Amino acid sequence: MKTLLDENLKVHQTALNLQAYRQQLLASNIANADTPNYKARDVVFRDALDAALGRGRLGMSPPLAKTHARHLGGKVEFSPEAFTRYRAEWQSAVDGNTVDMDMERAAFAENTVHYEASITFINGLLRSMQTAITGQ
Repeated sequence: MKTLLDENLKVHQTALNLQAYRQQLLASNIANADTPNYKARDVVFRDALDAALGRGRLGMSPPLAKTHARHLGGKVEFSPEAFTRYRAEWQSAVDGNTVDMDMERAAFAENTVHYEASITFINGLLRSMQTAITGQ
């Protein structure tokens, strides 16, 4: 039972952390809308989530091979920066800035909804576990 709860919480916790990272990127894009030569960035959320949960290898370094019994095992560290990409330019700006405020606002609002949904899922999961434990 503990592993099922841990696995469910891990998925939502990882998604919540990635959504917080994406929110920071989008806020940075909006804050730098008037900065010359600023390039808008975003994270490839699905690939980053798969990699963080160990379901994908995209953007992560390969595991280290142990060729001797006394070698230490290598641990692959997840980094959301590996999945951060420059956003495609839709409208040219004279100053080289690639921030499209309409796109950034829409992405920010969408990410906020996803963030709140993750919090709601976590709260619901914990509430149902508390109900099951107390027997109500």
